[in-house]
Amino acid sequence: MPEIDSFVETLAEQVVAWGPNLVGAVATLVLGWFGAKILRSLVGRGMRRAQVDEILIRFVANLVYSGVMVLVVIAVLGRLGVNTTSFAAVIAAAGLAIALAFQGSLSNFASGVLVMIFRPFSVGDFIEAGGVSGVVEEVQIFTTSLKTPDNRAIVLPNSQVTGGAITNYSAKDVRRVDLVFGIGYGDDMRRAKAVMERVLAAEGRVLQDPEPTVAVSELADSSVNLVCRPWVRTEDYWPVYFDLTEAMKTAFDAEGLSIPFPQTDVHLHQVGAA
Repeated sequence: MPEIDSFVETLAEQVVAWGPNLVGAVATLVLGWFGAKILRSLVGRGMRRAQVDEILIRFVANLVYSGVMVLVVIAVLGRLGVNTTSFAAVIAAAGLAIALAFQGSLSNFASGVLVMIFRPFSVGDFIEAGGVSGVVEEVQIFTTSLKTPDNRAIVLPNSQVTGGAITNYSAKDVRRVDLVFGIGYGDDMRRAKAVMERVLAAEGRVLQDPEPTVAVSELADSSVNLVCRPWVRTEDYWPVYFDLTEAMKTAFDAEGLSIPFPQTDVHLHQVGAA
């Protein structure tokens, strides 16, 4: 039949004309897909060798894979004769619009990347950042989760974490406990210092290297203030802080040393009647 012969002939011409491009497009797609997977694997391996956080590794590796696949699809469309110039322009415009719409999220993401790369703190550290304090429970791409000492959960955007000073109280193995005790002006300073040194010597958690400091720090309005600065292991900070405060008060009472409180003397002068 003439119609079938004409259709077959046209189909054959189209196959001959489009065959090489179609084969090239399929080959580009397959090779690009394998190349994207290999590149994703190499990026992941390299970041793991650099000891980068696993969350960041997965995010960056998948981002690289997606970016390569977008380029592969554009190349495939080009092989099939599609004008990719306008297509690339549309993708660029869409990317710009998305970036503007998610500007805050991108800022949090960039901050999360910085936290994971430079590691100013780790999970389990007690930190102060973004105006709050707590134990780090989780560090994610966009947020950091803290648990406060009174067991509240706080989720901070990473831009707030890196936007100011970060104090990591768990970074060092040893911390200094800063205590101030006041005695009356009529009390013996040397005896008070000897009492404080005796209490420190009896506290087994106080380290001798660095050596504790006991010294007069201030002649205040109502008291002579003495500083007590022992060094302890970081995990012993608060137990030693509380126990030393109680022990010092007990020792001062036993030695008859006063701990004055602010007071005001009022002098009344009688004025004779006119």
